Amino acid sequence: MQIIERIEPLRSALEAPRRAGSGIALVPTMGALHEGHLSLVDRARERAACVVMSLFVNPLQFGPNEDFARYPRDLEGDARLAEARGVDFLFAPQPAELYRSARSVSVVPASLASRWDGASRPGHFTGVLTVVAKLFNIVQPDIAVFGQKDFQQATLIRAMIRDLDFPIQLVVAPTVRETDDVALSSRNAYLRPTDRKRARLLSRALFAMRDAFDAGESSGEVLEAIGRRVVDPEAKVKVEYLAVMDPDTLEPATVATAGTIAAVAAHIGTTRLIDNIILGAPAPS
Repeated sequence: MQIIERIEPLRSALEAPRRAGSGIALVPTMGALHEGHLSLVDRARERAACVVMSLFVNPLQFGPNEDFARYPRDLEGDARLAEARGVDFLFAPQPAELYRSARSVSVVPASLASRWDGASRPGHFTGVLTVVAKLFNIVQPDIAVFGQKDFQQATLIRAMIRDLDFPIQLVVAPTVRETDDVALSSRNAYLRPTDRKRARLLSRALFAMRDAFDAGESSGEVLEAIGRRVVDPEAKVKVEYLAVMDPDTLEPATVATAGTIAAVAAHIGTTRLIDNIILGAPAPS
């Protein structure tokens, strides 16, 4: 595996696999790698001979009171994990490399970013789409792999690929969970032991909604109430939203059908966590 920190050397390194025509896959990450990230590499490797992982804690997507400064960073450990999983190129630029001068242009999302995480994190998705567009232009991949846990992000990236005509296939890989069903996240490292136990309530709420849907309940309002009954009794879980939404428009779903998303965001201690499931999809074995 080659670790590359500059744009032009990465472009040069990718000339040979591009000429070979066997496909280039991009896995964008912010590092602090865990099995969720590494499962994206597996999906990429299934579809392309060359896998590029980016590792960049993007300052544009953090608000002024968020955790940019303390976000976990471990380039050496991440590099070992990436290489062992089969990454060919690890692109690990410094902020000054991607944002080399005062910016005049950003990728600003429209209504898809107005709800849910976009409502609580103003400017977040502008930062996400801007850096992803830059990575797409730098790497020029055939395939890009993202995780379902960040479902609104994946929906916006799909829209950007469509609306800006990027010739890229988007792959959204299933959420990977720990043995207690908490969705894997780099931010799980912030949780104290008592908060870690409370974090289990998020997946339990979603699974309760899934079970009710599988049993025939289709009212979005009723499903949300079922999820609320799981999390609301715990005063130290501060729910930001718990919602049933359309997978394409992200609008609240009055009636849930197969493919509808049930999603939750909550603050547990000082940590904000998100999770979601696809109603009507088979439960992971």
